[in-house]
Amino acid sequence: MLFMADNLENYGDNFQQKSKYVRDKLPRHILNWAKKPKTYKVYSDTIKKIKLPEPKFNPSIEFWNVIKNRHSSRKFTPEPLSFMELSLLLYGMSGINRIFPQFAFRTVPSAGGLYPTETYPVINNVTGLEKGLYHYDIQNHSLNVLKEGDFRRKVAEGCLDQNIAFTSAINFLWTAMIGRSQWKYLQRCYRYIYLDAGHIGQNFYLIAEALGLGACTIGAIYDDELNQFLEIDGKTETVIYIGVTGKKK
Repeated sequence: MLFMADNLENYGDNFQQKSKYVRDKLPRHILNWAKKPKTYKVYSDTIKKIKLPEPKFNPSIEFWNVIKNRHSSRKFTPEPLSFMELSLLLYGMSGINRIFPQFAFRTVPSAGGLYPTETYPVINNVTGLEKGLYHYDIQNHSLNVLKEGDFRRKVAEGCLDQNIAFTSAINFLWTAMIGRSQWKYLQRCYRYIYLDAGHIGQNFYLIAEALGLGACTIGAIYDDELNQFLEIDGKTETVIYIGVTGKKK
């Protein structure tokens, strides 16, 4: 095993070294604003569009208790999540919270305000929603129905056959639109894309804890299998992270 590892390309080490910023040797390029990638991914041919309820926050939730009690949960009950819980999770992970004439900020930070992450909820057990693959329309706080059906096994298989992705009420598949960040940050964009995903993942955990839900994130995935499931190319857009949630067991 050690022999095999020694002969593998050290792509992680190479990435870290090659994407460093060095004083007086920063990459220099002029931003072409006419070719700036679109901020939002829009589906025009979805099966259905579903408006999410406006998020309603419980004022009795204590912030520091949420921070202190946050942890990964890997066992869920068969109880469904509510439509409001889904709305709160999506809004808290990447909803729009401040709108200006030329820009809209979100509930998470993003390098350069480019927001490369897209969210695809796979609904397994939510009251009032059919099982299926959805896309979060951030601009309108809505859901686009992309595929109808039970995809728990498909997602679980793509997560290295982890059972938590099968028993969860919702699986959130997060993808990166590489060009959104690469337009400004060139090859260093990958560093920022992964940091952005981490911001979303932490918000996901905190919201779930505040709602009394179990949650866990997954980084071990079969990239191509999940990309094929979403019907994306794995290059301009690719799955990078998964979040699973349900009622705590």
